[in-house]
Amino acid sequence: MQKLSALLLATTVCPAAWAQQPVSGRVFDATTKEPLVGATVRTLDGATGTATSATGAFSLPAPAAQLVVTAVGYESQTIAVPADGSPLRVGLAPAVQDLQTVVVTASREAQLRTEAPVAISKLAPTIVQDTKPTLLAELINKVPGVVMLNYGNEQHGMGIRQPFGTSAYFLYLEDGVPLRPMGVFNHNALLETNPLAINSIEVVKGPASSLYGPEAVGGAVNVLTKRPTSVPTASLGGQGDQYGYRRLQFGGGGMITSKLGAYVSGYLARQRNSWLASSDYDKQAVNGRVEYALTARLRLTAAASYSNYDSQTSSAVDSVAYYRREYSSTSDFTYRRTYALRARLTAKQQWNAQHATTLTAFFRDNRIGQNPSYGIRWNPTPSATNDPTQARGEINVSAFRSYGLIAQHSVRFNWLNSRLLGGASFDLSPTRYDAHQLDLAAQLRPNGRSVAKYTVLAERPDLPIADYDTQLRNAAVYAQLDVHPIGALPQLQLTLGGRFDRLAFDYRNYLDQSTGQKAYQQATPKAGLTYDLGKGRGLYANYSQGFAPPGLTAIFRKRPGTGVATGGVSVPADFYYNLRPARFYNQEIGGWASLFDSKVYVDVAVYQLDGRNELLSIRQPDNSTDYQSAGKTLHRGVEYGLTYRPTRELLFRFGGTNAVHRFERFVLSTNARDAVQNVDGKQMPQAPRWVANTELTYKPQWLPGLRVAAEYQRISAWYQDQVNRVKYDDRGLFGARGVSVLNLRTGYSWRETVEVFVNVLNLTDELYATAATRGNNATDRSTYTPGAPRTVAVGLQYNFSGKQ
Repeated sequence: MQKLSALLLATTVCPAAWAQQPVSGRVFDATTKEPLVGATVRTLDGATGTATSATGAFSLPAPAAQLVVTAVGYESQTIAVPADGSPLRVGLAPAVQDLQTVVVTASREAQLRTEAPVAISKLAPTIVQDTKPTLLAELINKVPGVVMLNYGNEQHGMGIRQPFGTSAYFLYLEDGVPLRPMGVFNHNALLETNPLAINSIEVVKGPASSLYGPEAVGGAVNVLTKRPTSVPTASLGGQGDQYGYRRLQFGGGGMITSKLGAYVSGYLARQRNSWLASSDYDKQAVNGRVEYALTARLRLTAAASYSNYDSQTSSAVDSVAYYRREYSSTSDFTYRRTYALRARLTAKQQWNAQHATTLTAFFRDNRIGQNPSYGIRWNPTPSATNDPTQARGEINVSAFRSYGLIAQHSVRFNWLNSRLLGGASFDLSPTRYDAHQLDLAAQLRPNGRSVAKYTVLAERPDLPIADYDTQLRNAAVYAQLDVHPIGALPQLQLTLGGRFDRLAFDYRNYLDQSTGQKAYQQATPKAGLTYDLGKGRGLYANYSQGFAPPGLTAIFRKRPGTGVATGGVSVPADFYYNLRPARFYNQEIGGWASLFDSKVYVDVAVYQLDGRNELLSIRQPDNSTDYQSAGKTLHRGVEYGLTYRPTRELLFRFGGTNAVHRFERFVLSTNARDAVQNVDGKQMPQAPRWVANTELTYKPQWLPGLRVAAEYQRISAWYQDQVNRVKYDDRGLFGARGVSVLNLRTGYSWRETVEVFVNVLNLTDELYATAATRGNNATDRSTYTPGAPRTVAVGLQYNFSGKQ
């Protein structure tokens, strides 16, 4: 910790003037060209040295002819000092297999990954660039214990220490700032990011509520965007596939002056006539970032992002269409349109060697309008309910604006080599939501048991489903203490943390003309230990809590069967005002090890996450959803990662998790006539026992710039329903039940200037589903979200890197 603290201090404090004729230069990441902060530059004998600043710059006398440059997570380099005194440009290659990675998400400040008593994985820039993803899921699925589901056109679900799907137990951040305010979760929020702006991704597994608040229960995904490059850079490229996907992408930036730098990146994407019917879409996204060293100790960062997304949303298909590979859609009128604008201004002041303050002001403007296919409800027996409508859909619009502030201060003490971090946050987010009915006609298949096609009869704004305004206020304070409690045992670190959140809002519900206030508040503690065993080996233990209040869209939605006319009698609308916050209690132990001369690295975590009042949905016969707060749930598993680099040309990576997700106590019905009243002891739906992702990469030294990688994705079988009657257990590649898919990626970079790549996803053209769900009734039928058939993506990019 002391070594890392000294390196980080150099990010804002300029090195002293060592001599009259200093040697100067910049140190940067050889892959991304971004400046390396806190890299060590010393003479060969170690007598003189310094560390790089926030812009990667250094200056020191050169009593020797050579310098040694090192940085955490990078391969060291020895360079010759030019005789003419010209500035040095040093690009360090990432050490892909190094566990001593610097991460920021685990404690909101830079620290070694091995000093954080949590399960955290980092997708380094090299992985991001080599993957050349079309979808963010292609990256995040490489993280052990994580499943990000592709629902088409960048739409997605997530599973981290939870069943995979759309639940609101995952927090999505961009540079440490949540994409959305608490209470306004959307499982598709990551489609509002720009994949071309990503430098790296960090995933914290398990509750991170003590630092980030509600929704960070299963885990937190932090997308870290690209910084201004140390040298001028520019890139222009495009990619596409055989199914009508086309993308034009660009990026560029650098240091404008010695103190001012900027970087901009973006893309235009277009999908037409895909393998899946009714799935055309357009997206534009751009990110910009400016950094300015106002003084030697004060650094300003201004960042903004914009995305505009307009997509058709193909429906899930029934078993008849799925197994025939008829990728049709029962609705050609459904859509999702998303607009997102975010901006932030961050000031970081390094007061001295012990004290640092960070202040971030942020703004969000977001709007989602949709006619969702998942909102369609089919009424197979209209005469039985006195409702002549064959089917109903909905059109809804959700919008909010956020004005927020995050303040944080950290102080380091000589006492027990400790660090105390404290902060507070507040955001005000006025929200607006309305949804109304859409009358549909249902064209049935010949068997009369399923729908082949829906058509729109009439839009019904006179039949609202939800209609409300809120003034949402989120406030929190948090603190974390890292301390080495036993002076004679510096390898042991104790971490204590906690956070208090209050989510409150004033509301007007236009459906029942009610107004009022609601508030949810909770303290969430955590405690952890790390022990450095030496030689790249260590252990950790962690106890943490999380909580998640119900989302606004759940609270103000009418319960099924209420707010309708039955037999000429109007039934009052009933809402979910009494839903309780979910609580989670997490215990885990883990460790890491470097073996066989640093050729093998192993990372393991064993956890148990106990849920109380977990908000779950019960699918009704007409496809509507009833919400309940489950009594008890259990999530228990082991996560493991293995990296093996036998030679400089070969890299093998394997990551997986074995887990059980179970209802401990959950009442489905209190009606004695119902066949199933509870699901105590049953497995939760969409909860596979095993998930794994493995990859073998070959970069031959005989042809620098070439790379070939084979990746295997595995998801075992899962129950489709809560009563455990039906499983999705189709056989895939190698005869494995569930999802079993092979991907192949290859590319060639000529002198780091012209780059061409080919990605073949689902190489063997397996039939598989990314979601297969079913209601609890014996007469319910399964619906499937089909995975993409064999897809060949081809790309070409030109990269420019200048000198400075």
